[in-house]
Amino acid sequence: MLQRDARRARAKPPGAVPEPRRFRAVVAYDGTAYAGFQRQRERVTVQEILEAAIEEATRLPTIVGPAGRTDSGVHADGQVISFDSRTALPASAIRHLFRHLLPDDVRVLCVEEAPPGFHPQLHAVRKLYRYTMCTAAIEMPRLRRVFWNLGGPVDLSAMRAGAAHLVGTHDFRTFRSDPGPRRRDETTVRTIESIELGADGELVTLDVVGPGFLYMMVRNVTSSLVEVGRGAKPPGWTADVLARRDRSLVPPPSPAHGLTLVRVEYADGFGA
Repeated sequence: MLQRDARRARAKPPGAVPEPRRFRAVVAYDGTAYAGFQRQRERVTVQEILEAAIEEATRLPTIVGPAGRTDSGVHADGQVISFDSRTALPASAIRHLFRHLLPDDVRVLCVEEAPPGFHPQLHAVRKLYRYTMCTAAIEMPRLRRVFWNLGGPVDLSAMRAGAAHLVGTHDFRTFRSDPGPRRRDETTVRTIESIELGADGELVTLDVVGPGFLYMMVRNVTSSLVEVGRGAKPPGWTADVLARRDRSLVPPPSPAHGLTLVRVEYADGFGA
């Protein structure tokens, strides 16, 4: 999984310091080959890849925590992680080793020592998710891993009108897929700061910004707005289903491969 030549070339163990140091990093990945971020049994995940690379670099056990547990097939341009390590290596050296120890579809963009107590999820100020669609009648093969092919045009004005009903602080239970028993009791109230739709020829982007989101919330919002854009539902339908808090009223989530975690921001400017 890790590149053998880098493993053989690594120098002697760099040693350890008495107290763990907390690091944070910005990570980009193509999620196509991974069963999401979070470690799973018998399935390869981004967390597993990162932890293996850090342990190769430091020769010390490591657990990585993310800003968001992206689903299977979801991509990231600006995922933020943190990890504790007693390594004596400077952050710059760890970043350099990442370049040799990670596969081509995972890259660490920066590494630095984090402030005391830093938590990538709890301390996030906002996140930007981008969903990308293609309205071409025939999908270009090179786009199939990163865009949802709609197969025809959508009405962006209608989608923007439908999206306007979702901006603000609401109970988004309607737009949460079943998260499993450990997360069913969490509050379903969330805040969407903005939803912006843009188009460049046959490519359509939907940017959703907020402090945090429910399980598959952005993908469910996307598929619902596509229903409006196709004319299957009026723009006011989104306000109605939002108020009714019933997941069965909206379509299945949009495909995972169209979604990218673009950026996670913090009060001190990290990630921006």
